[in-house]
Amino acid sequence: MSKQELVVLGQDIDGCCPGLLTAPLDEDQADGLAKVFKALGDPVRLRLLSMIASRAGGEVCVCDLTPAFDLSQPTISHHLKLLKQAGLIDSERRGTWVYYRLLPQMTDRLAAILTRPAEQPLPEPAEPAEPAGPAS
Repeated sequence: MSKQELVVLGQDIDGCCPGLLTAPLDEDQADGLAKVFKALGDPVRLRLLSMIASRAGGEVCVCDLTPAFDLSQPTISHHLKLLKQAGLIDSERRGTWVYYRLLPQMTDRLAAILTRPAEQPLPEPAEPAEPAGPAS
Protein backbone atom coordinates (compact mmCIF):
# COMPACT_ATOMS: atom_id res chain seq x y z
CA MET A 1 0.00 0.00 0.00
CA SER A 2 1.27 3.46 -0.85
CA LYS A 3 2.33 5.84 1.92
CA GLN A 4 1.67 8.94 -0.21
CA GLU A 5 -0.04 11.85 1.49
CA LEU A 6 -3.27 13.02 -0.09
CA VAL A 7 -3.53 16.77 -0.41
CA VAL A 8 -6.88 18.44 0.27
CA LEU A 9 -7.96 20.08 -2.94
CA GLY A 10 -9.24 23.64 -3.15
CA GLN A 11 -12.83 24.09 -2.11
CA ASP A 12 -13.73 26.63 -4.84
CA ILE A 13 -15.92 24.75 -7.31
CA ASP A 14 -16.85 27.74 -9.49
CA GLY A 15 -14.40 28.07 -12.34
CA CYS A 16 -12.08 25.55 -10.75
CA CYS A 17 -12.02 22.86 -13.33
CA PRO A 18 -13.73 22.39 -16.64
CA GLY A 19 -16.13 19.52 -16.91
CA LEU A 20 -14.29 16.37 -17.84
CA LEU A 21 -16.53 16.07 -20.88
CA THR A 22 -16.21 19.69 -22.03
CA ALA A 23 -12.46 20.37 -22.00
CA PRO A 24 -9.28 18.42 -21.34
CA LEU A 25 -7.94 18.64 -17.80
CA ASP A 26 -4.51 20.10 -17.30
CA GLU A 27 -1.83 18.10 -15.50
CA ASP A 28 -2.42 19.66 -12.07
CA GLN A 29 -6.19 19.20 -12.28
CA ALA A 30 -5.81 15.57 -13.31
CA ASP A 31 -3.31 14.94 -10.51
CA GLY A 32 -5.61 16.46 -7.89
CA LEU A 33 -8.67 14.61 -9.12
CA ALA A 34 -6.79 11.33 -9.30
CA LYS A 35 -6.03 11.63 -5.58
CA VAL A 36 -9.72 12.09 -4.77
CA PHE A 37 -10.73 9.18 -7.01
CA LYS A 38 -7.99 7.07 -5.43
CA ALA A 39 -9.52 7.79 -2.03
CA LEU A 40 -12.89 6.70 -3.41
CA GLY A 41 -11.40 3.65 -5.13
CA ASP A 42 -11.49 1.46 -2.02
CA PRO A 43 -14.77 -0.32 -1.17
CA VAL A 44 -14.38 0.32 2.57
CA ARG A 45 -13.84 4.05 2.03
CA LEU A 46 -16.73 4.21 -0.41
CA ARG A 47 -19.01 2.53 2.16
CA LEU A 48 -17.77 4.86 4.90
CA LEU A 49 -18.47 7.91 2.75
CA SER A 50 -21.93 6.60 1.94
CA MET A 51 -22.68 5.92 5.61
CA ILE A 52 -21.57 9.42 6.57
CA ALA A 53 -23.38 11.16 3.70
CA SER A 54 -26.67 9.34 4.23
CA ARG A 55 -26.82 9.78 7.99
CA ALA A 56 -29.80 11.78 9.26
CA GLY A 57 -28.54 14.93 10.92
CA GLY A 58 -25.52 15.12 8.63
CA GLU A 59 -22.92 13.59 10.93
CA VAL A 60 -22.03 10.26 12.46
CA CYS A 61 -19.88 9.15 15.37
CA VAL A 62 -16.97 6.85 14.62
CA CYS A 63 -18.44 4.58 17.30
CA ASP A 64 -21.40 3.99 14.93
CA LEU A 65 -19.21 3.36 11.88
CA THR A 66 -16.77 0.80 13.26
CA PRO A 67 -19.28 -2.02 14.06
CA ALA A 68 -20.45 -2.09 10.40
CA PHE A 69 -17.08 -3.52 9.32
CA ASP A 70 -15.06 -6.61 10.11
CA LEU A 71 -11.99 -4.40 10.54
CA SER A 72 -10.12 -3.04 13.52
CA GLN A 73 -10.78 0.46 14.81
CA PRO A 74 -7.30 1.66 13.75
CA THR A 75 -7.97 0.44 10.19
CA ILE A 76 -11.30 2.29 10.08
CA SER A 77 -9.55 5.40 11.41
CA HIS A 78 -6.94 5.11 8.66
CA HIS A 79 -9.64 4.94 5.97
CA LEU A 80 -11.40 7.95 7.50
CA LYS A 81 -8.10 9.85 7.56
CA LEU A 82 -7.64 9.24 3.82
CA LEU A 83 -11.18 10.47 3.08
CA LYS A 84 -10.48 13.56 5.17
CA GLN A 85 -7.15 14.23 3.44
CA ALA A 86 -8.93 13.99 0.08
CA GLY A 87 -11.31 16.74 1.19
CA LEU A 88 -14.40 14.52 1.16
CA ILE A 89 -15.21 14.60 4.89
CA ASP A 90 -14.41 16.65 7.96
CA SER A 91 -14.36 15.70 11.62
CA GLU A 92 -14.83 17.14 15.07
CA ARG A 93 -13.69 15.62 18.36
CA ARG A 94 -16.23 15.70 21.18
CA GLY A 95 -14.81 14.19 24.32
CA THR A 96 -13.49 10.75 23.47
CA TRP A 97 -15.46 10.40 20.23
CA VAL A 98 -14.92 11.83 16.77
CA TYR A 99 -17.88 12.84 14.62
CA TYR A 100 -17.63 12.88 10.82
CA ARG A 101 -19.60 14.84 8.25
CA LEU A 102 -19.61 15.07 4.47
CA LEU A 103 -18.07 18.09 2.75
CA PRO A 104 -20.68 18.59 0.02
CA GLN A 105 -18.55 21.10 -1.88
CA MET A 106 -16.20 18.27 -2.91
CA THR A 107 -18.97 15.91 -3.99
CA ASP A 108 -20.61 18.81 -5.83
CA ARG A 109 -17.28 19.50 -7.54
CA LEU A 110 -16.95 15.86 -8.60
CA ALA A 111 -20.51 15.86 -9.88
CA ALA A 112 -19.88 19.03 -11.89
CA ILE A 113 -16.70 17.62 -13.40
CA LEU A 114 -18.42 14.39 -14.45
CA THR A 115 -21.68 15.93 -15.69
CA ARG A 116 -22.26 16.15 -19.41
CA PRO A 117 -23.63 19.55 -20.42
CA ALA A 118 -27.32 19.38 -21.33
CA GLU A 119 -26.69 20.76 -24.81
CA GLN A 120 -24.03 18.15 -25.59
CA PRO A 121 -25.58 15.17 -27.41
CA LEU A 122 -24.69 11.68 -26.36
CA PRO A 123 -22.06 10.13 -28.62
CA GLU A 124 -23.21 7.37 -30.90
CA PRO A 125 -22.17 3.98 -29.54
CA ALA A 126 -19.32 2.43 -31.48
CA GLU A 127 -20.20 -0.75 -33.30
CA PRO A 128 -18.37 -3.72 -31.85
CA ALA A 129 -15.61 -5.08 -34.01
CA GLU A 130 -16.33 -8.50 -35.42
CA PRO A 131 -14.19 -11.18 -33.83
CA ALA A 132 -11.50 -12.53 -36.06
CA GLY A 133 -12.44 -16.00 -37.17
CA PRO A 134 -10.23 -18.79 -38.47
CA ALA A 135 -8.69 -18.11 -41.85
CA SER A 136 -10.25 -20.07 -44.69
